[in-house]
Amino acid sequence: MAIQWFPGHMAKARKEVQEKLKQVDVVLEIVDARTPESSRNPMMNEIVGAKPRIMVLNKADLADPAITKLWVKHYQDAGNEAIAIDAQHAKRLNQIPQLANQLMAEKIARKKARGIKNPAIRAMCIGIPNVGKSTILNRLVKKNIAVTGNKPGVTKNQQWLKASDTFQILDTPGILWPKFENQTVGKRLALTGAIADAVFQEDVVGLYGLEFFLNHYPAEIKKAYRLSDDDMALSAPDLLVALTKRQGFGEDFNRMAERIIFDCRQGKLGRFTLEQPGDTDDDAE
Repeated sequence: MAIQWFPGHMAKARKEVQEKLKQVDVVLEIVDARTPESSRNPMMNEIVGAKPRIMVLNKADLADPAITKLWVKHYQDAGNEAIAIDAQHAKRLNQIPQLANQLMAEKIARKKARGIKNPAIRAMCIGIPNVGKSTILNRLVKKNIAVTGNKPGVTKNQQWLKASDTFQILDTPGILWPKFENQTVGKRLALTGAIADAVFQEDVVGLYGLEFFLNHYPAEIKKAYRLSDDDMALSAPDLLVALTKRQGFGEDFNRMAERIIFDCRQGKLGRFTLEQPGDTDDDAE
């Protein structure tokens, strides 16, 4: 299975982002805390360049808190500001403008020295689809201005939003890349909802999720699906077959795979993170 998804508006969006960067002081790079590195476009460093950056790990309420702390430190050690937030419930959002102020302290001081009383910081919000950019923006500006939706590719155009007299944000469409060279990255993004459901096979992604939970969060999967010790000893494919029959789906393995994907996304299997700093993937194609 080769997951590929690069709608035409995303190619256009990348070009527009690069053009708008000249007007921006700081970049807010939004990632999914469950897949921090996989939910970063590998072209992002090339696109953003040396512009000051704040790594915003959103959906932290769904992620494994211990691993989230490791990721925040990882990005800080790489020279970026980093913060884990839950935009849906507006937790820690107010710290984003504060971090931007810290990053821009010298530039603000220079502007004030030139007689500008309340210089505004202009930030660009960027990230792949469905990491919660629009929710973050709406919470920051305290209005439902940015379009939201629990599916990728909702934002189609760029727009400037005013969070305060001194903090303005440019919303941008999510930018994916033409092909996932590493299919594990594609499976992680499909499982968490960053990729449109129409472009991947449910059985492959559901099986990936089931195997991951068996290996990394066995207690959660055991509780969620009321598995016995004998069930837990099965391989992921055999367990998928058993669960399909047990749920009354007959031999419709796709239905059970869809259920696993849905349960993962809705947090019914508990808080989880699909990767840790230093992980290496060996299925690059």
